[in-house]
Amino acid sequence: MVEEGAPRPSRNPVAAIDCGTNTVKLLIGSMPEVAVREMRMVRLGEGVDTTGLLSAEALARCFAAIDEYAALIAEHGVPRDRIRFCATSATRDAANADVFAAGVQERLGVRPEVIAGHEEAALAFDGAVRNLRTPAEPPVLVVDIGGGSTELVLGTHAPEASISLDIGSVRLHERHLRDDPPTAEQVAACAADVDAALDAAEAAGVELGRAATVVGVAGTCTTIAAGCLDLPAYDREAIDQAVVPVSDTHAFIDRVVAAPVAERLRMPFMHPGRADVIDAGAVILDRVLRRTSVYSWTVSESDILDGIAWSVASRST
Repeated sequence: MVEEGAPRPSRNPVAAIDCGTNTVKLLIGSMPEVAVREMRMVRLGEGVDTTGLLSAEALARCFAAIDEYAALIAEHGVPRDRIRFCATSATRDAANADVFAAGVQERLGVRPEVIAGHEEAALAFDGAVRNLRTPAEPPVLVVDIGGGSTELVLGTHAPEASISLDIGSVRLHERHLRDDPPTAEQVAACAADVDAALDAAEAAGVELGRAATVVGVAGTCTTIAAGCLDLPAYDREAIDQAVVPVSDTHAFIDRVVAAPVAERLRMPFMHPGRADVIDAGAVILDRVLRRTSVYSWTVSESDILDGIAWSVASRST
């Protein structure tokens, strides 16, 4: 019997953890039902672009979040073979990733999978496209802007062309946007870095101009959508599936990039852990949209985390 107030065990529950450069996220549920969805801003990739190492402080922040997640996973009765922990950009780049892996193993009993960029892209596409409430005109371009990397995936029901680019909100903010607010010269250098990466994406077959539908996922896109919608607070239900005009998006991006961090923090939908690096993420979204011919884009609250959960749920039980 489940005590009143205690979590009710799900049928064949899964636990998915997505550990990126800026955030670590948890989903628990029996897909498509979701019992728990949590996010912690841990900035695991802080300084990795410069040092090539995960710092002791960043590891401590991440491990504290994983300790909380381990307790939630135990409360919901998720067996170890139904837990999948995927680590992305920061741990791909870090020379001391073994320290991180050992800490995760100690806390959860599973090894983190440092997934390759192409798998990261496929999981992000699956999570986003499954969530669309109305059929999207193909081809669909999924844009997943993370802290250390950006995934671009073009396809219909499955990825047809994808790439993981070493541009992300934390990485490019640390590299270029050092003043508060950034100077015009710094923003131009950041945009040039993004454009060079997008040139490489196009050369690799991810033709952004072919996209008939653009779906943006993850925190940079959802926060920018909240700004375009002028929400009085971050509202997941209002943001999910919103269709945002591209012209409004460019206007809000100009505003948020030009604003000092203190002003961004006063925006009621802005997470404090994202306020300093949203400028670089916004530049990435701006440059991507300028290469498409769409007049609006759709924002999805389902992303790679949901893709990870579905990958576990689809295993034979």
